[in-house]
Amino acid sequence: MNKVLNRKAKVSVLIPAFNRKNYIGETIESVLSQSYPNIELIVVDDGSTDGTFEILEEYSDQKKLTLLTHPGRENRGQSAALNLGLEEASGEFVAILDSDDLFMPDKIALQVDYLQNNPDVGLVYGMGEAIDEKGNWLYDIHSPEHVERNDPNEVLLDCYFLLPQNALVRREVFDRVGFFEEGFRAAQDHDMLIRISEQTKMAFLPIKVFRYRRHQESISSRGQRRRWENGFEILHRARARYPYRRSTIRKRRAVLHYRMGQVCRREKRYALATFNLIVSGVLDPARSFRVLTGRERID
Repeated sequence: MNKVLNRKAKVSVLIPAFNRKNYIGETIESVLSQSYPNIELIVVDDGSTDGTFEILEEYSDQKKLTLLTHPGRENRGQSAALNLGLEEASGEFVAILDSDDLFMPDKIALQVDYLQNNPDVGLVYGMGEAIDEKGNWLYDIHSPEHVERNDPNEVLLDCYFLLPQNALVRREVFDRVGFFEEGFRAAQDHDMLIRISEQTKMAFLPIKVFRYRRHQESISSRGQRRRWENGFEILHRARARYPYRRSTIRKRRAVLHYRMGQVCRREKRYALATFNLIVSGVLDPARSFRVLTGRERID
């Protein structure tokens, strides 16, 4: 039987924001409308120039959130913004929300309940749905049949869930694994998720808890080359830090070369695209065959 939810436990919600005036208000409201009562909302403006900062100032003046900035309102990247928020956060649990995404109304309550009833779990995540710029449903993220196997090898290989918007993490986990790598301006979420999976048990909650907005201005759309270049460094660090299987390292390298091949092809650098795709095929021929024959799709 589940214990009664302790609604006195504080949750720190962190939102790093940069030039999101069209979405930031809806994002903030999805936190303010949570059914869980004890939330501190911390928004770090990372040098916005499009009016986002002025919107955040209005919320701050109304005492609805704590607004932080870097000295001189410098743009230092999402990792630095999140680290500033983590330094300020005082909650027992931490949730991170990208500035264009949304929490479902019971997200925090459901995940706090789970962690309080499962003290051996350091991170819990759930299902979600992708939406377009106007909030229209595109597709579901995860299904109720998804199983969390708690194998860092699987996290390193495929990064199969989104750390920011769908997870709730115990603060002590961040204290143990360290903060976000500020040298990465892309893929810092994957790096953090790998490090967390190496240190704590994770769990999956088969309930929709977030909405993930897909649009061309998102960091994931704009920073593909940087993301996959950082991926090689993340892999190097992971290999030095944890006893991953050799096959995992090899297959992850195959994924990274495949992704770089895609980037080079979009950039019309066809020789480099061909080289990367060949290397990917050599490193993981079985998966390459499945992709080529349409049996597996890598989005």
